[in-house]
Amino acid sequence: MTANATARLMQHYVDNFRRLPWRAEPGAAPPDPYLVWLSEVMLQQTTVATATPRFERFTARWPTIGALAAARDEDVLSEWAGLGYYARARNLIACAREVMRRGAFPTRLAELRRLPGLGDYTAAAIAAIAFGERVAVVDTNVTRVVARLNALLKPGKGEIQRLTLALTPADRPGDFAQAMMDLGATICRPKAPACPVCPLAADCLAYRSGQPAAFPAVKPKRVRPVRHGVAYWIERGGQLWLVRRDPKGLLGGMAALPGGEWSGDPSPASRMTVGTVSHGFTHFQLELRIDRSSGPIGDGWWHPLDRLADAGLPTLYRRAVNLVTEAAQAPRAAA
Repeated sequence: MTANATARLMQHYVDNFRRLPWRAEPGAAPPDPYLVWLSEVMLQQTTVATATPRFERFTARWPTIGALAAARDEDVLSEWAGLGYYARARNLIACAREVMRRGAFPTRLAELRRLPGLGDYTAAAIAAIAFGERVAVVDTNVTRVVARLNALLKPGKGEIQRLTLALTPADRPGDFAQAMMDLGATICRPKAPACPVCPLAADCLAYRSGQPAAFPAVKPKRVRPVRHGVAYWIERGGQLWLVRRDPKGLLGGMAALPGGEWSGDPSPASRMTVGTVSHGFTHFQLELRIDRSSGPIGDGWWHPLDRLADAGLPTLYRRAVNLVTEAAQAPRAAA
């Protein structure tokens, strides 16, 4: 990509950049690294539309990294409920406390990479956007843009990193990174890319091929195995018995219905069974049966049924709540 193409991309970004609460306007002073870091963590496996209102609520509650570092783990995990991939929330807490121990965010990629939970992409995004370091910031959108510019069907990670860094200017590398992200999200889309309005169309080998959407090649989806489990609905006096999952593992530290381990073998339903909820994790599909039970199981607490929205339940268990609620309403509707 030529310097002229880079200039066209940057001008396109100035004219069309997405106004997001964690961003500074093009050419303005860099945003607070806390905002950049928090937004990038939230946006892992989460859409901008979903993350934006949650980001605003999160920063209203904890406006600085110091405030977040001082928060109770349970409060942060509860606030994260519904965003999924809960290891991110646990890493968020650990990283905030490590930054406060250091006194501030490191300003260079190599040191940022040492913080808890910061992978190559997140560390590079903070380095470029918040601190102006010329580094390759490569997410899924940038990978697609670079692969199409070079007509690469099966590019390797190192190849994309090298090509992205070669494109990145020394001046305003943060704006360049965000310009590439926006281009991939809004124009160079996975399907039906809007090539005629792309500022890089004249330099794009995939566009010249006549089949830009063929680059890069789509990886075949893996079939996820199915696991099964049972969770218990224990209700008493308008309250529901909740427990907190083990800090390690899936949904670690989150509020939950009590239940056993998840395995590959289903157990037979009983007269206490309300129904089953399905939930997709990264590596498997879970079929979770909900059974009514009488006495408390494990260490937990009674939570008012009319305040379950405040319990910090992850999506899996919110689906279980909806299942039981709808089952209870069905007889009344039939009457």
